[in-house]
Amino acid sequence: MNNLIKPTQPIGIFDSGIGGLTVARAITKLLPNEQIIYFGDTAHMPYGEKSAEAIKHYSIKIAEFLKYKNCKMIVIACNTASAAGYKAVVKATGMKGLIINVIDPAVNYVIKNHYRKKVGVIGTKRTISSNVYAKRIAALDPVSDVVQLATPLLAPMIEEGFYNNKISQTIINSYLGKSKLSKIDALILGCTHYPLIKTEIQKFYGKEVEVIDSSEIVALTVKEVLEKHHLLNESKPAKFGFKKTQQFFVSDFTQSFEETSKIFFNEKVKLKQFNIWEE
Repeated sequence: MNNLIKPTQPIGIFDSGIGGLTVARAITKLLPNEQIIYFGDTAHMPYGEKSAEAIKHYSIKIAEFLKYKNCKMIVIACNTASAAGYKAVVKATGMKGLIINVIDPAVNYVIKNHYRKKVGVIGTKRTISSNVYAKRIAALDPVSDVVQLATPLLAPMIEEGFYNNKISQTIINSYLGKSKLSKIDALILGCTHYPLIKTEIQKFYGKEVEVIDSSEIVALTVKEVLEKHHLLNESKPAKFGFKKTQQFFVSDFTQSFEETSKIFFNEKVKLKQFNIWEE
């Protein structure tokens, strides 16, 4: 299959909403030659409140759409979808080895840098209830100490544009002040929305706790996998610029998505509303 894929084909990225833009930004920053096609499933946001079967269904439909758009790789830029839908997406697309989730890169980072320390994880109800981080870390390091806390208000709060203000800081402090997260050495942001509030989270902990933002770690993994499969785009970026080369789709238009995408990429991006469930 890899012989039929060309390095100049785009990278597909999807999330339930704006959170995956943190991963998209990290990828475009590290790999400026790459074209991306992003899909934000804003019609079904937040995934953290949905059933595992629903998430699998959404993930497969989006992945099939990105494959139809000729993507050489698909990045599941959502922790909830990575936990519930990764295996289903690999099976449905037949793109084994070229489907990247956001959980495994973060787990590998923790094992390498926080061996046998106390690590906290915050995420949606679905991600935390799946116990995926604790299971995967324990599989590599059986004596590691992993504590997890569901923080269900954070993703919708961010999706509505409430971050870096007094309201968001109050909610964040309330969650992080829970006894379950006491005396941790590192905190995994187990939702791709959360890098948008990383500064506020770091403000709560100061320098005592490393706040692990998986977006940059995932970008490095993307680069490694593309190099392994000889699919890294070595050609120069197109002269017509960012707006023309990168594509952003949403299943339902939201003002917050448009505003946040402008913050991420320093220019207004053109959103295309496309409901794949009507196709």
